[in-house]
Amino acid sequence: MKIMTLRFLNVLLDVVAKAAAQSLTEEQAAEGLASADDLLARLKQWRWERWDPQTATVLQLLPREVLSTILGQLEDRRDLAHLAATCCLLWCDAPAAPVRLVGPVEAELRRRAEARSLDVGYSLPDGAASWVPYLLQRELRDAQRRRAPLAAGMLYSVFVDVNGRLHTCGQAGGHGPALGHTGVDAIGPPTLVPSMLDRRIVSVASSIFHCLALSAEGEVFSWGAGDQGALGHGDENHRAVPSRIESLQRIESIMAGNGRSAAVDERGHLFTCGLARTIPGEEAWPTGLGYAVDLQTESQLTPKRVDALSQHRVVGVALGSFFTLAVTDAGAVFSFGSGTLGVLGHGSLNSEMLPRRIDALTQTGRRFVAVAAGGCHALALTEEGQLYCWGWGGANGYRQGANYDTHTRLTPGLLTALLGERVAFVDAKAVSSYAVTEKGELYTWGDRNCHHFGHGEVDEGQAAPRRVEMPGGVQVAAVALGVAHMLVADADGGAWACGTRRALGLYSPDAWEVDGVREPTRIPNLRVRRGLTRVRLLAG
Repeated sequence: MKIMTLRFLNVLLDVVAKAAAQSLTEEQAAEGLASADDLLARLKQWRWERWDPQTATVLQLLPREVLSTILGQLEDRRDLAHLAATCCLLWCDAPAAPVRLVGPVEAELRRRAEARSLDVGYSLPDGAASWVPYLLQRELRDAQRRRAPLAAGMLYSVFVDVNGRLHTCGQAGGHGPALGHTGVDAIGPPTLVPSMLDRRIVSVASSIFHCLALSAEGEVFSWGAGDQGALGHGDENHRAVPSRIESLQRIESIMAGNGRSAAVDERGHLFTCGLARTIPGEEAWPTGLGYAVDLQTESQLTPKRVDALSQHRVVGVALGSFFTLAVTDAGAVFSFGSGTLGVLGHGSLNSEMLPRRIDALTQTGRRFVAVAAGGCHALALTEEGQLYCWGWGGANGYRQGANYDTHTRLTPGLLTALLGERVAFVDAKAVSSYAVTEKGELYTWGDRNCHHFGHGEVDEGQAAPRRVEMPGGVQVAAVALGVAHMLVADADGGAWACGTRRALGLYSPDAWEVDGVREPTRIPNLRVRRGLTRVRLLAG
């Protein structure tokens, strides 16, 4: 506790100094610095107890304007969590009081939610003990959905390092230059993308043959195979290096899928582009762009807004092979595209051109916070950390009694194999899935793993979710699944990988691999953007 309190105060000193040049008067800034110096001196002699009356007295001296400004500039939400944990004056969460006081940390978390038009409300959901931990967990979870520090394609990998720089490694293959380097077909260890050195990247996404990168300014860059307009530049040209999609601005999250791309802006509007139909002719199916298209038309060359969801605030999107899932801030899940194998969850194999709410999920009474889509299966995550799955049973880990059911599920069912865990994040690719729990443990499952599930052996698949034994017991913060490899980021920014060597930067480009990496192996000389893990002190 003392260590993280001192860490916060060092941040506080730096932030107050910066704030002096912005919204604080010189007198306010000087008072804030004096109070912070006094508090830092006291805490150097502080005992290990959580609460100290002298600490509270000093914190009370901070002007409200100073404290609000400081909190507003703390980009790392863990610093907010640490601050709230050091002093109950700042927590100030007393639901039993006749008039409940809203402390500075809660006020800042509410302000951030309102800035993104997120409806927080004033009634705690079931299972939440108090507002500060609930809002912190919601903020952390929402940020994780919007920020991915790594992505995995066919035979290549993409990383965002701690400084926001873009790295790639692996093999480009014959379907477009996905490595981001002109004239390069293969890269050994992760290598900086030269054309992006002037941008601070916060998130990446990839399909089999194309990539997206999101900058801190909300710009979207795409490169790789441009077939069907997947890159969003108004043509079907391949691009060797990242190029900005000019029509997308103030974007918060990105997703790449089979010949398609998707982006969600700060207002919660969903944009899609790319492949419009599965096959030509009368039997063509929509692929999940979300708006009416002539199925004789092969592609949408530039991102177009999904107007059918304009009355909803989209907070998450997943692109399956030929279908799309979207989850809203209200906790509803919509699906659209090809209904093959029941992936839309509506109880039939019918396709849907426009987004349609999945009634079976609504009827559970749960609020959903994230979705995942593979080649032939889908998953949805509840706020309580439970998973629902549907589609082809061989990939969704569904258990019927003592056996695992490989039959197609046309409507969502609860994934009982993980009922004892609280899942924080979930994703899927092809016929594989993963889940990361709030304890930082990773579970993988699916069909034909090609030794990329991380369990140390090669088999025909992993029907049930199985925990991956990470070396040294490190906590997992983020994961990306490729077709035959997996990337993992730990809570300290370490990057790990398993699967086919040609995608991992763990091989010589001149030598063909004999076997893949079967267990998570640390990628040397690379630290990715630090993942967001659960703040146990607050969540309890």
